[in-house]
Amino acid sequence: MEPWDRRDFLKIGAAGAAAWAVGRASLAAVADTPAMETVRIGLVGIGGRGTVLLNILLDLEGVQVRAVCDIIEDRVVKAQNLVTAAGQPTPRGYARGETDFKRLCETEELDLVINAVRPWKWHVPICVAAMNAGKHTATEVPAAETIEGCWQLVDTAEKTHKHCVILENCCYFRNVMLIHHMLRKGLFGELRHCEAGYQHYLPARLGVPRLADPLVQTANSYPTHAIGPVAQWMDINRGNRFDYLVSMSADGTRGNPGADINTSLIRTVNGQTITLYYDTKLPRPYDLIYRVQGTKGIYSATLDQIYIEGRSPKNDTWEPMDEYYRQHEHPLWKVWGEKALSHGGHGGADWLTIHRLIRALRSGAAPDIDVYDAAAWSCITELSEKSVAQRSSPMDFPDFTRGRWKTIPPIGILGM
Repeated sequence: MEPWDRRDFLKIGAAGAAAWAVGRASLAAVADTPAMETVRIGLVGIGGRGTVLLNILLDLEGVQVRAVCDIIEDRVVKAQNLVTAAGQPTPRGYARGETDFKRLCETEELDLVINAVRPWKWHVPICVAAMNAGKHTATEVPAAETIEGCWQLVDTAEKTHKHCVILENCCYFRNVMLIHHMLRKGLFGELRHCEAGYQHYLPARLGVPRLADPLVQTANSYPTHAIGPVAQWMDINRGNRFDYLVSMSADGTRGNPGADINTSLIRTVNGQTITLYYDTKLPRPYDLIYRVQGTKGIYSATLDQIYIEGRSPKNDTWEPMDEYYRQHEHPLWKVWGEKALSHGGHGGADWLTIHRLIRALRSGAAPDIDVYDAAAWSCITELSEKSVAQRSSPMDFPDFTRGRWKTIPPIGILGM
């Protein structure tokens, strides 16, 4: 447990309420978010990823894991043992088949249902069941595989006034949040273009492929890790939105079905552009790219270097990031970086993802990432599939906010 967490939580007071004001505005007309001292949680899916999330939850104050669910009973028992070892009562177990999550949602008195289930086709049904049962919900990525599934999430969230959060940990990477901070300070000038991609070699010979689930084999089947940070940098759904997409795929080779690499171009209504890649079949080092181009400079996560006009020591020369971290470290990383790095994977981003969600529910604020984000980021799979099938024809993004994006303010600099 973290003995300082309650003291920090109580210190938020009026200043904390102000820091959360922007987040609250994003779902003010949608979700019911009364503050709660303890967040009662049900966890569905206790494989590798679910176990990671469970361990993080058990590290946070103000969390009680009340129910656990999986199709494999041994996993349920393992999860129950982890919970009791952390000093909490034994959670009720659910293991009567692949739809037993419905019984959990309908039976248990919970505030939040988290799902880390595979295959991904269950993400929408679990989230919908949770919201219809009066619970907030959070899902591992992607939130949905189809546009119809995205609309199901949005419609149910609006109907039930419950949060539906996508657990996109890449939004909490240290470098991602640093760039967000620098963009808000104007160091890059006006943002013009970003480049990102899920580029992760996952050959079948290494075992069961982690991305064996995708419904689509000729498109970007796993877009949210790449697009999540970019969407926040560009204020998507908060004064800006994705307008349309064009996409093409390289033919599959080496005996793999479908395409080897998908490349998509996205334009926003504010005139910015995004290049998005999906590449998991060909040999390469892991790289999410995260290139940011503004009117005053450029950042490359691949190089981990930056160039700011009038500030970088030499014209047309990259410089290291060390001084920028010292001067512009994101406030969230200043406060929680050490804790996150020691208690969570993916460079501390896993811990920060769950910490921010629990913090929001305990303070009665809207989470950093909402159902509209979950839909806008996840629908890229179907849009890219359709564009590829129609010789890279433009595909319009649905406006999942129904026009709210025009008046919702951008995400501020996140604090506690």
